[in-house]
Amino acid sequence: MQIGRKTGLVLEGGGMRGVFTSGVLDAFMKHDLYFPYVVAVSAGACNGLSYMSHQPRRARFSNIDMLQKYGYISLKSLLVQGSIFDPNILYERFPNEIVPFDYDTYRNNPTVYEMVTTNCLTGRAEYLSEKEDIQRMTAIAKASSSLPYVAQITYVDGVPMLDGGIVDSIPVVRAVDKGYSPNVLILTRNRGYRSSEPEFKVPRLFYGEYPRLRVALSHHVEAYNKQLELIERMEDWGEIICIRPERPMEVERICLDVEKLERLYEEGFALGEKFCQTL
Repeated sequence: MQIGRKTGLVLEGGGMRGVFTSGVLDAFMKHDLYFPYVVAVSAGACNGLSYMSHQPRRARFSNIDMLQKYGYISLKSLLVQGSIFDPNILYERFPNEIVPFDYDTYRNNPTVYEMVTTNCLTGRAEYLSEKEDIQRMTAIAKASSSLPYVAQITYVDGVPMLDGGIVDSIPVVRAVDKGYSPNVLILTRNRGYRSSEPEFKVPRLFYGEYPRLRVALSHHVEAYNKQLELIERMEDWGEIICIRPERPMEVERICLDVEKLERLYEEGFALGEKFCQTL
């Protein structure tokens, strides 16, 4: 496969499973492999920022080392700050103090970078970019990975937003609509996976003022499984290339087991290296 000016990169989310994505992207950076367009969701959006700023192992540090040191996933954080993932550590201290984000490299990167959010008012996906206003960029990344029920709604441009994976977990159609083909997808589930989570009508107790969001949440599993079916067809037709975990998945959306996260990162790095060596 040749990476040309119309080749896109699509990054799935998946909470802590995103450590796989950080491994693949670190391998890409090792081999100086970059794309003209990247569209990313949730954890993929956060990992993609370190790829856009050309900072190898930064995302790995946040997913593994920082989790071990700061324990930023906790019920205490959910009760005190409204999010099970400590937003102060992740969106304030991490990019500004712990491992400073290279804003200049990010700003000057010619790659078009879109992060997917869910608009709570419309129940539809928003594809947002920001290179100049760092506060807005941070808000978009935070909104994109604000998991429903365990994170607060984040406002971007005054609009309430939540995790983009609610309505567009794997935005390959967005990449194609933007004129990019073929596309490389970094996924966080093995081929053949389908979600068996039960669907349920979200009661007004949750997000009562956002009826369209509740509808989207009620059909999230169906929408995700349809996306997985589409992706496997596109892969079989040779329209996309997928890099995905091959080992049995040990890591769930929320995971505190550092050894499991390390193994998943190493698998991602190895598969990213393998991909680069085929180019």
